[in-house]
Amino acid sequence: MTKRLALLISVVALAATGLGTAIGIAVAGPGGGAPAPATATGQGYQWYRSMMGSRYGGSMMGGSPGGPMTGPSGYRWMMGGPGAPGWMRGGTLPGAMTGGRADPGKIMGTLWADAPGPRVSPPQAARLGSLVPAGASIGRASHTITFTGADVRLTVVASPAGGPDETFRAAGLVNPAITVPAGARVSIRLINADPDTAHGLVVTASPARSSWMPMMTAAPAFGGSALWFLGNPTAAGMHAGTLTFTASTPGAYRYLCPVPGHAQQGMAGAFIVSRR
Repeated sequence: MTKRLALLISVVALAATGLGTAIGIAVAGPGGGAPAPATATGQGYQWYRSMMGSRYGGSMMGGSPGGPMTGPSGYRWMMGGPGAPGWMRGGTLPGAMTGGRADPGKIMGTLWADAPGPRVSPPQAARLGSLVPAGASIGRASHTITFTGADVRLTVVASPAGGPDETFRAAGLVNPAITVPAGARVSIRLINADPDTAHGLVVTASPARSSWMPMMTAAPAFGGSALWFLGNPTAAGMHAGTLTFTASTPGAYRYLCPVPGHAQQGMAGAFIVSRR
């Protein structure tokens, strides 16, 4: 890939999402010149793992440390190897990069549509978005999901079919208030069902209405409580990723989509850590 293309991707991503520094470095390689070899060995790969791990625990592009974007397949994809999309290997940029679209989610969704990682089918996403998780009490009238046990497992679907756009669905509820006990180990599986926009999920301590660019102002409340974005679905399925963290401190928190503008449009809900 040319330096010009690497710079263009870096600048566009930086202006759109505040994540372009990491993306630009990863594309250009440690020295800022030619891409690092797309072989998951040696100093180049170790640098990549260290860099990705330092970005909010490696959760920037769809998973926890050791996940798909921090592993060998993610490295080869990011560095322009044979498995990378054509635009990353010097081909034509996606239409979302050149079509003047204002929503950063459109850009990031296109760029990361073919990124490595787990996938689920549309029928699976529909079923999981309505599934009542084990150990949870559901309040349909109050729009709540309450856990009392120490092991919390929940699936959340972003912008599911048949529901309001720019919302989350969990246990059949739209943007429900989620309550977990202090000290619980929480695992939230996020599925991006939006056909043309990237989405993510972050649990943050910020009590106020989110800014337009939450990743710059709303830090994760707990280590591991951020998955910054998942790309658009493709014929291979819908992207899925998992946040895993310990809800260590009681209090009132929020979960939200960190893609610029999405939380303000309705992709947010209450996340409460209760005292035992």
